[in-house]
Amino acid sequence: MNHAQLTALGRALRLLGEHGEALTADTPDAKLHEVRADLKRALDQLEESVTAAAPSTRCPEHPNGPVDQAAPDLCLLCETRRRAARRAEYNGGPLPARPTEPVPSRYGMRGDRPQPQQRWLPELWNGQAWQLCGTPRRDRREAELYIAAQLRAPRAAMAYRLVHEFTDYEVLRVWGTPVRVDVEPMGGL
Repeated sequence: MNHAQLTALGRALRLLGEHGEALTADTPDAKLHEVRADLKRALDQLEESVTAAAPSTRCPEHPNGPVDQAAPDLCLLCETRRRAARRAEYNGGPLPARPTEPVPSRYGMRGDRPQPQQRWLPELWNGQAWQLCGTPRRDRREAELYIAAQLRAPRAAMAYRLVHEFTDYEVLRVWGTPVRVDVEPMGGL
């Protein structure tokens, strides 16, 4: 909804509110026809403003997802996830353990990288190991600015570091404190 539509709709709704306050038992039919016309005009403006389809579920994550009438939020996707969790509880414990290896980064781990060149590597601590979190940079200042932007991101990692790579690796600076995190939540209970 753009600003002009929002303003026009607000004005129409305020006018309807004034009509509602002025209604009494002896309101003439002419005034009721005027209220009807204003109400129709407000509905038409609302119809023009709405661009997306009405949500089919009450789920904030999947508002237009598939519907399951038995689910409290009508969301088939979330209800499937909840059913799988309940089934795992009844069938003898938690879901199968995840592998202990961390999920591979799309940028690769240290052993996967080619022979060193003069560059600066931004890395993040994923709870298990340091991994690249961006493209290696040729400029140190640019790499530090990249890490500063990552720190301000809504899902920032626990720690970041900048590694200088030439003939060997040298850690230049570390932001945050890396803490080793158990892969299984709650200690694998």
